[in-house]
Order: sequence, then structure tokens, then C-alpha cells
Amino acid sequence: MREPGGALVHMVSFVVGEEEAGQRLDLALAAAAGRPRSQVRRWIDEGRVRVNQRPARPSQRVHAGDVLSADPPEPVRCELAPEPIALDVLYEDADVIAVNKPAGLVVHPAPGHPGGTLVNALLHHCGDLAGVGGVLRPGIVHRLDRGTSGALVAAKNDAAHRHLAEQFRDHGVERVYRALVRGVPREDEGRIERPIGRHRRDRKRMSVASPSGREAATCWRVVRRFPRSGMSWLEVRPETGRTHQIRVHLASAGLPVVGDPVYGRRHPSSLVDRPALHAALLGFRHPRSGKLVRLEAPLPADLAQALAALERREAEP
Repeated sequence: MREPGGALVHMVSFVVGEEEAGQRLDLALAAAAGRPRSQVRRWIDEGRVRVNQRPARPSQRVHAGDVLSADPPEPVRCELAPEPIALDVLYEDADVIAVNKPAGLVVHPAPGHPGGTLVNALLHHCGDLAGVGGVLRPGIVHRLDRGTSGALVAAKNDAAHRHLAEQFRDHGVERVYRALVRGVPREDEGRIERPIGRHRRDRKRMSVASPSGREAATCWRVVRRFPRSGMSWLEVRPETGRTHQIRVHLASAGLPVVGDPVYGRRHPSSLVDRPALHAALLGFRHPRSGKLVRLEAPLPADLAQALAALERREAEP
């Protein structure tokens, strides 16, 4: 690819050559810009990329002569500092560390959250993680939403980071969540297969009706029904890893997560003050030995208390 003249300094702009013709847009732009494919996808999802001045989709094919332009967000300037934040460690060795993340803890620094994150805690606990996975996300391989609790694994070196990232990319990681939802489905289990992308009007939300949606699938199974309260306790297994996937998919199926202020359809809840979603199990291949590591994160007190309250309500005469 060659850069056309006249582009703004902060813009990334290229003309597709014959050798790139037929490639997916996200792959072609990532290679040309020298950026990770995941980062380029975020640009596309956020409406920052255009092909011939038209909105773009990650999977669309490019043609020779197409002009690709991207307006990346301003880099976040943040000095990471170790902070003595307590960690509930589920597993740790020289290559990886897995923790039971509490609800309310942000995973990595971002605008509005320059400190007090899991990354700051890991820097204090593990020591030098500089450069492992990126400047602002050292060691981070995957994320949990701020309001979601449960098992999360981080890498301590570049080799472990690459190995774990490949497992997540290839859907080789076992992930099991527990969710308290509004609704009492007749079926005992189901599978939701709907693309997820940025909401057309609210860029902070995700939607199954987005024109830039990417394929996503989530399986769920009823563990316990609470018909008096109109709620259910589900086991949820995401097959893909889209942003807010479980919350978006369950809401789209008429089973919004209790306590979810974004996708919960404004249903107030006195049971929990955050989305009632917990990453209960995480299974992956150890990056050095190749052995299966399967970790369970105990249910936090707020969700255990909510379930106990629902059980008492069901037992009332």
C-alpha cells in the first residue's frame, strides 16, 4: 500500500494495491498501519474507519484502488504505578496468575480510570510486567466488565501472553458464567446466535442490531427458577468473546441480567447493586507445560445473599 498525499497528521490513510486486493478490511488495514488486528477492529466498531469515504465493516473485502482512512483515538497518556490493592489469587506460577476479580474493579487504566485497576494491583503483586501485552495493559489477555466478578488470567511474560492470547482467539478457553436474570424461560436451555456490534446511536453500548455486528454465540442452561420473583439462575457459556456479549445476548432473548443498568431495561433491583454476573470457571492450557488448568472462582457474598433471599421467598407459604 502507499500513502496518498494530503492526509492529516493524526489520520491513517492508504490506497489498496493489487497485492492486498481481496483481503478482509481489518487484516489489510492492520498490516498497513502496523497495528494489532484487535485494535483496528475497535476502530472500525467505533466508526473511525472508512473505505472510499463510506462506513466500513471488519469483514468486507478491499479492492485495488480503494482508499482506506482511519481516525485513531488520541493515545491515552497514563503513568502506570504499582498499587497495593488486595488480590484473591486462584493460581500463580512463573508464567501466569489467575485471580478472582471482585465486582467494581476495573481491569486496566482508561479515560476516567487512570488508577486503582487490576493492572495496578498486578504490578504491585508481580513486580515487572513492563511491555507484556502493551503499555497500558501489561499482562492482560482478556477482560471482565467492571461490574462482573470472577476468574481472570493474566500473563507474566511475552511467551505466556502470546500463548494465552492464541487460545482466546481460537476459542480454546473454557468459560462458564453464572447469571441471575429476569424472566422464567419454559425451556431448560438454549443458544443465542446473533451478531454484536456498536449501537448505532450510543457508542458506549453494544447491540444485536448493529450494521457492523460480528458473529457471536452464547449457550445458557437453567440452574434454578424463582417463579415467585420472576427470575432465574443460569449457567452461561459464551462461545465467542464480544464486548458485553452475555449481557447483550441475554437481554435480546428477554432475559436481562438483574442489576444491569445498561441492558436491564430499567428494572430496579434491591437484590444487587451491580450486574448479577459471575465468571465461575476458567479453563486453559498452561502456556509452558500444555497441561489443562481449570479454575473455579467462589461465588461472591452479594450474589450468594441474593440467591438466599430468593430461596426464602420461594419457600414462603
